[in-house]
Amino acid sequence: MSDDPRNDPHDAPGLNAAYALRTPEDSRRLYRDWADSYDSDFIDEMDYRLPRHVAQVFLAARPEGPVLDLGAGTGVMGFLLDRQVGPVDGTDISPEMLEVAARKGVYRQLFEGDLSARLDVADGAYRSVVSAGTFTTGHVGPDALNEVLRVLAPGGCGAISVNARHWQSAGFADAFAALRPRLGRFERTEVSIYGPRNTGPHAADRGLVVLFEKA
Repeated sequence: MSDDPRNDPHDAPGLNAAYALRTPEDSRRLYRDWADSYDSDFIDEMDYRLPRHVAQVFLAARPEGPVLDLGAGTGVMGFLLDRQVGPVDGTDISPEMLEVAARKGVYRQLFEGDLSARLDVADGAYRSVVSAGTFTTGHVGPDALNEVLRVLAPGGCGAISVNARHWQSAGFADAFAALRPRLGRFERTEVSIYGPRNTGPHAADRGLVVLFEKA
């Protein structure tokens, strides 16, 4: 693989590099350089539909605020949730991505956070959590699900996406199975990650939207 993730004209700029991430510092470097063009290069050009699908599943469950957007990135999820549930806060490992998210004007507050460690959030501080595109190989793994439940209030609702290809292989299936005694409602919905305008090598990729309730 080339050191420049933009060299493949048939793939999303940065997508190969995103799949190759291994450490939090890798993520900080990639998204520092990608932040300003992420919405145009990836969301628009690659017809990235996953946040839209997650938002639809989440809103159909009639969540209550406050909501924490985990891995908020450039604020696409906050934009989709705006005026439908709130307030919405966002956290991300990349300060540069959060700067772009802030320009959308849809979050109550934004703060840096590493889900693989511990967020600067009190136990049970949020009635709902939501995330699209963060729980996947090279980004945030299944170990972080305990942190997700820590910040979620009892009876609270969560909706997160997991790349279907990595559901078994990356340990998400086993992790959720171990968490089931701590969960009430638990549903999975399979969705397309990209829309029909994407004809590249990842066009057929699928995601799972996991909807759950903390018991």
